[in-house]
Amino acid sequence: MKQDEQNLALAVLGSSDWLRDYPPALQQQLVAEGRMVRLNAGEWAQAEGDDRSGLFIVIAGSLHSYCAAPGGRAVMIGIVGPGAVLGHTTRYSGGPRLVTAVCVEPSLLLEISEASLDRVAMTSPEIWRAIAGFAYAHTRRTLQLAAEVISLKPRQRVAARLLAVVDGGEALERPVFKISQELLGEMMGLTRKTINGYLSAFERDGLVRVSYGQIELRDIAGLQRIANS
Repeated sequence: MKQDEQNLALAVLGSSDWLRDYPPALQQQLVAEGRMVRLNAGEWAQAEGDDRSGLFIVIAGSLHSYCAAPGGRAVMIGIVGPGAVLGHTTRYSGGPRLVTAVCVEPSLLLEISEASLDRVAMTSPEIWRAIAGFAYAHTRRTLQLAAEVISLKPRQRVAARLLAVVDGGEALERPVFKISQELLGEMMGLTRKTINGYLSAFERDGLVRVSYGQIELRDIAGLQRIANS
């Protein structure tokens, strides 16, 4: 592993929601035991149905996650960026991988195998508590998505989904993520025209900045007020 990659990985892990409260030694062990994987836009980090266990931690770049829907369709359900975790361990879940994750730009991931996690746990057993924490957070976000679809009006739902993109990853003041309005609408069951209308209004109010294929969140607190209104 190159020194610059190692330094970047340590910085991302140290600022991620699921590891920032743990000792730096744990982050250092994960980087030492893992291996860096570089993927290009369009390449898959994992596929739904894969039997392989272990974790991928996003160090740079971003990925879209998809799951199978009735009729043989693949539906986009989320976006992950630096600090986010993909995959699972057999200690907490069995069966194949549940989602397909596809890079939307050149990305750098830290792959940590099940055997590597076991080695880390020999000296830092708190790794299992950290993994349980992000597994719980994933479940919470899934339930939150269902609740949004059922209970929120479209304007509130768009704001809530934009906020959900930055939940659980690296802490940034103004997060930027890559997604088209069409895919964002697909995540919420809304048309592209409807999404464009709300994003344009948010942009006029200084809440977001929309450019080709990406959205920058400029006022997190303002979006939270809309989502909770």
